[in-house]
Amino acid sequence: MDKETLAIVLGVAIGFITRLLLLQSDYRQYPTYPHGQVIHLALGLIASALGAVAIPALLKPDYTAVTFLSLAAQQFRDVRNMERQALQKLDENELVPRGFSYIEGIAMVFEGRNYIVILASLFTSATVMFGNWIFGLIVGVVVIFLSSFLKSGKTMGQIGFVYEVPLRVKGPSLYADDIYLMNIGLEDNLKRIMENGVGIIIKPRNASSRITISNLGQRQAILHDVSSILGVFRDSGEPALTPLAKLDLKDGRLGLVLLPQERNIPRLIKIIENVPVLESAVRKPNQFDEKK
Repeated sequence: MDKETLAIVLGVAIGFITRLLLLQSDYRQYPTYPHGQVIHLALGLIASALGAVAIPALLKPDYTAVTFLSLAAQQFRDVRNMERQALQKLDENELVPRGFSYIEGIAMVFEGRNYIVILASLFTSATVMFGNWIFGLIVGVVVIFLSSFLKSGKTMGQIGFVYEVPLRVKGPSLYADDIYLMNIGLEDNLKRIMENGVGIIIKPRNASSRITISNLGQRQAILHDVSSILGVFRDSGEPALTPLAKLDLKDGRLGLVLLPQERNIPRLIKIIENVPVLESAVRKPNQFDEKK
């Protein structure tokens, strides 16, 4: 087997393995099993092939083949649009929706992972072309290992302290500890919330965390993840029984009232700590440079 063919085959193999390891199907329902997985694995195979042929094509030289990379970028943007539209349709049937920010983050991840696959196959192919297949295999294994760190970013547990607090009632007003949540008009709804509700507070670790926690999209992501895993004690047409998150404007703490069907407080706290921090919610005011 000549060097060009070996570089392409090894590059495609490493790229496809990378995409396979980055593929994740869980409670967030992306991608759906099994057809959604087939779609993304097929796109991962295409991405790995594009990355693998780039260096051999340049060395040939066959510059026309490299233009396919620009076409691939357009294709993967279409993947992002496809995921966004599909999840927005699914969100219409959720008792506790994901929200646009969460959906956009998921769609962005799918686009980005295809680019990671292209880079993995590109580095592997280039190493084989300028070295040999043994070095190419070593680089491929290292790239696969490094890509695992890009599978997930920060979580809520890294930016805030999560703990349970009692729910309190003062007249028709509901509080999580001292944080006002909402006004409940019907006595029956108030009784059901006190029987089934759980009060949670998320305390930010620093100024940047405070801004992130206050983001409406981030709050909705927390409510959705908890409701998806533990269920929610409500049905359609019951707005008073919707899980809610309210901010304490004085110190930035976030108060939540949750209505899980499975009342497991340690697990509930763990779920909140593992909620991903949305890219659209990240702000870093403590890194502001006054000289600029």
